[in-house]
Amino acid sequence: MNEGRRFDSVFRPDLFRAQVILVTGGGTGIGRCIAHELASLGANPILAGRRLDPLERTQDEITASGGASDIVTLDIRDEEAVDAVIRDIVNRHGRLDGLVNNAGGQFASPAAFIRPKGWRAVIDTNLNGTWFVSQAAFVHAFSRSGGAIVNIVADIWNGFPGMAHTGAARAGVVNLTRTLAVEWAPSGVRVNAVAPGGILSSGLGNYPPEIQEEAAKLLVKIPASRVGTESEVSAAVVFLLSPAAAYITGSVIKVDGGASLQKAPLLPLVPHDRSRSWNGFHLQAQVPACFSRRDDGEKGTT
Repeated sequence: MNEGRRFDSVFRPDLFRAQVILVTGGGTGIGRCIAHELASLGANPILAGRRLDPLERTQDEITASGGASDIVTLDIRDEEAVDAVIRDIVNRHGRLDGLVNNAGGQFASPAAFIRPKGWRAVIDTNLNGTWFVSQAAFVHAFSRSGGAIVNIVADIWNGFPGMAHTGAARAGVVNLTRTLAVEWAPSGVRVNAVAPGGILSSGLGNYPPEIQEEAAKLLVKIPASRVGTESEVSAAVVFLLSPAAAYITGSVIKVDGGASLQKAPLLPLVPHDRSRSWNGFHLQAQVPACFSRRDDGEKGTT
């Protein structure tokens, strides 16, 4: 259970002491990593997700690492359940300081073959779910005490061929981020987003093997010449939740190794190993075998 080991964060250990921060999709992938880092920094992260098993496993990991967390089963597409759960969190803990809208889901498909049911499911999860959770958090907590929201989106800047549904939903979340940043500023609420590019995460295992193989080839053809780590996404999220980001709202941090800048180059990209990864997460992400790591990352110090 890796007892005694802790997240190697670049932030000071008491940064979020006693704060309550809700992380949707907190049992797996990037959400799991974010929950671990927040717990290592003194927060009490509330891990929310549809399935209890991964939530319990991540909670056990956090406990073994010396942290504390709570879990709650939640389908973010159900607005009544969302409202009830967040009201209960605030009543039980007496506060809610931050929200990470990480839960989401999609599948690869040419746009012409996406069926209405599949389209609605992705929009409902990625866009509507983000809205339901954000609104409930504002109504029950942030409207009175302020807070910080970080929405996880995606590399949508040049469209999203092969995933038109999630591209449309995430673009909606980016606009929602900017809108709420203005509307909720008088209540002391900051709203930002983080846009991961190709990240080594357990979520890669949700795609068919042929998609995984193709992604493993394509994701390294970017300026950084590698895929990113969950820790690199988590660090951006933690920064935006922190007091150091007090003057930042309505912004999107792209954690993509320069992929969003990539267009058809006049000169071919040169593969290299000069971009060293940061990986402070003490528990390894379970990723498909076709994604080989070139290095274990360089540990930083503060």
